[in-house]
Amino acid sequence: MKLALTFALNTLFNFAIGLMVAKFLGPAEYGRFALALAVAVFINTALFDWIRLAATRFYSERVRVQNPAVRAALDVAFAALAALLGIAALAVLLAGVEVQLSSALVALAVATGVANGLFDYHTALVRARFLDPVYSRLIIAKNILGLTFTVGGAWWFGSAKAALIGICLCVAGALVTARRALHDEAARPALAARPLILNHMRYGLPIVIAGLLYQAIPLANRSLITSQFGFAETGQYSLAYDIGIRLVAAIGSTLDVMLFQIAVLADEQHGIVRARQQVARNINLVLALVLPACAGFWLTLPSLEALIVPAAYRGPFGHFLTLLLPGLFCYAMAVYGLNPMFQIVKRTGPMIAAALFACAVNVALLALLPRGADAASFAMAHSAALAAGCCALAAFAVASKPVWPDGRDALITLAATATMAGLLVPLRALPPGFGTLAAQAAAGVAAYGFFVFAFDMAGLRARVMGFLRVRTAGA
Repeated sequence: MKLALTFALNTLFNFAIGLMVAKFLGPAEYGRFALALAVAVFINTALFDWIRLAATRFYSERVRVQNPAVRAALDVAFAALAALLGIAALAVLLAGVEVQLSSALVALAVATGVANGLFDYHTALVRARFLDPVYSRLIIAKNILGLTFTVGGAWWFGSAKAALIGICLCVAGALVTARRALHDEAARPALAARPLILNHMRYGLPIVIAGLLYQAIPLANRSLITSQFGFAETGQYSLAYDIGIRLVAAIGSTLDVMLFQIAVLADEQHGIVRARQQVARNINLVLALVLPACAGFWLTLPSLEALIVPAAYRGPFGHFLTLLLPGLFCYAMAVYGLNPMFQIVKRTGPMIAAALFACAVNVALLALLPRGADAASFAMAHSAALAAGCCALAAFAVASKPVWPDGRDALITLAATATMAGLLVPLRALPPGFGTLAAQAAAGVAAYGFFVFAFDMAGLRARVMGFLRVRTAGA
C-alpha cells in the first residue's frame, strides 16, 4: 500500500510537471521540448531498456548474493553503451547532419536518454530486491527535484534546453539519495562475462524492438505534424499525448514493477505454472485500475481542462486527448497486461509482430484519412494503431494457449466502470469548474468503490483491508 501511495504521488507530480513545463514554454517551444524528449525516450528504449528488463527478470536478492556476475554484466553493458552513444552523437554533430532540432537539443536529447535509462535501470534493481522504501525514495526525490530543476528551468529561461538539463539534474540528484542501496561492491567489472551479457540481450531485445516500434509511431507523427503544421501544432498535440501516456504509464509501470516481480518470484520458488497463474491474476488488476482511470479522465476532462491546462492549450488538448484515450487504454493493456504472458515464458517474438502490425495500421490510416486544419487525423491514426496492436497481441496469446484471468473479475470491472460512467455523464454537461470536478470525483469513487468492496474486484478489497489491519495493529 505504501507503493500505491508512491504511485499516486508520482502520477500527481507527472501531471503537474508536464503541465507547468508546457505553460512556461508555450506551444512552439514546448513542441521542440516534446520532440527532443521523444528522441530521448527512443534512445533510452533502443539502447538501455533491455538492461532494465534483464534486471527485472534475472536479478533478485538471492542472485545478488550468490551470483554477483549478473549485476556486473548489466553495469558493464550500460557503461559501454553509454560511451558508444556519446561517441556516435559527437560524430553526428561534427558531421553537420541536418535534423529538425538544433545541435544543442540533439545533444541534450542524448544526455536525457542516458539519464532516464540510468534511472530506470537502478529502480529495476531496487524493485527486483523488493526494497520498497528505497524505490519510493527514488521516485519521490526525482519528482521533487523535477519541480525544482525541470519546471524551474522552463519558468526562468523559457527554454526547452533548460528543461532538458533539468531532467538530467533531477535524475542525478535522485540517484544520489539512494547511492548506498544502489552500490554493490561484489559486482566487480571483471566478473562481467560476454556470454551472460548476450543471454540478457537475447531475452530483452525482442521486447525492446516492440517498444521501439510503438515509440516510432508518435515520433514519426510528431515529425510529420511539425513539417505540415509547425512546432506550435506539435506542442498542442504533444501535450495531449504526453499527459495521456503519463496517465496510463504511471498506473501500468507501477503495477508492472510490483506484479511482474511477484510472478518472477513465483517462477523462482514454485515453477512456471504458478508464475503463469500469477500473471493471469495481474491482468485483471491492470484492467481494474487502467479502465476506470481512462474513463474517469475523459468524463472529467472539461473541468480538468478548465482548471489545470494552460490557457494556450485549451480546446486542442481536450480534442486530441479524446481521440487518443481509447488507443492509450489499449496500449496499457498490451504492454502491462498481455506482454507479461510472453515475458514470463521467455517467448517474446509475438510482441514484435503485434507492434509491426500497429505501425502498419498507422501508416495506412495516415495515407487514407483526409487531412484537416489540425492534427486530428494523426491522433485518430495513432489511437487506432495502438488498438490494432493490442488486438493482434491478444490473438497471439490465444494461439499460445495461456492461463487466462478469471472472467468474473473482468465482467465486474466492466460493470463498475459502466455504472460510474452512467453517473458521471450527466455531470459532464454541467459548467466546468472545481465544484463539478469535486462532484464527479465523489460520485465516481463512491460508485467504483462500491463494486470493489462488494465483490473484492481483482483482490483489491483484500489488499486494502490487509493494509488497514497492519496499520491498526501497528498503531
